[in-house]
Amino acid sequence: MLKLTTWNVNGVRAREQEVLGWLERERPDVLCLQEVKASPEQVPSALCSVAGYHCYWHGQKGYSGVALHLSTSSFPRRPRYAHPSFDHESRIVTARVGEVLFASVYVPNGGKDFPAKVRFLDELGRYAEQVERDGLALVISGDLNVAREPRDVHPTLQKPDQIGQTPDERAQLERIIGHGLVDLSRKFFPDDDRLFSWWAPWRNLRERNIGWRLDYVLANRRLADHAISCTVDRAFGTSDHGPVTAVFDMAPPAALEGDEPEASVPVAGPRQQSLF
Repeated sequence: MLKLTTWNVNGVRAREQEVLGWLERERPDVLCLQEVKASPEQVPSALCSVAGYHCYWHGQKGYSGVALHLSTSSFPRRPRYAHPSFDHESRIVTARVGEVLFASVYVPNGGKDFPAKVRFLDELGRYAEQVERDGLALVISGDLNVAREPRDVHPTLQKPDQIGQTPDERAQLERIIGHGLVDLSRKFFPDDDRLFSWWAPWRNLRERNIGWRLDYVLANRRLADHAISCTVDRAFGTSDHGPVTAVFDMAPPAALEGDEPEASVPVAGPRQQSLF
């Protein structure tokens, strides 16, 4: 089996014990984190190099940031970590293992700079197109900050002109998915109109399941055919997002000959300046 979890932790320093608890409980082969809100040197030492994982932290103080960890038992060789050229504000890191490319992605919210969000989504679409053209199997996991359909927002919160729900953003997300990807949550829950992953932290909205679906596992069709589940754990943790976990009935991809990265590859990404 191959298990992948994506989770917007909304501040990894505040969620240290929860992340460690999740790893101990679930032992995912791939863990994608978003909104870590910490530079690599600020990540708690117990998390910075978690035993049994190739760890990669890519963030900045108090804002944005992503991480991507792969189990050493499932992936004996350290993967090739990289950042697409459109990365800004520490929002995307990828790891290639053989013919599979995992990406942990945190799309801008857009509330303060909507054009930057539009550009990021456009570039992510072009990136997915190029990966498809290259014949690699892409898995995009993360907080994409777009509710794909009207039903991905609770009826009491639906506002077609609100950022995250606009027709143009939804069209951008559809274009990304159109490059050979499958929305695994919808694969397994095609008729669930209460399939949310984010809840505002007030008025018991999480307990009442009044939220948005913003967190996704988008998998290449070849991999999606092997997927056997994709679930949201609404009850776990104190972040305003719930972990989303996909399980595949397949062995973890193996590194190809010559895939071994240089021994000097760092466990933390460089500081990123905004490109916009």
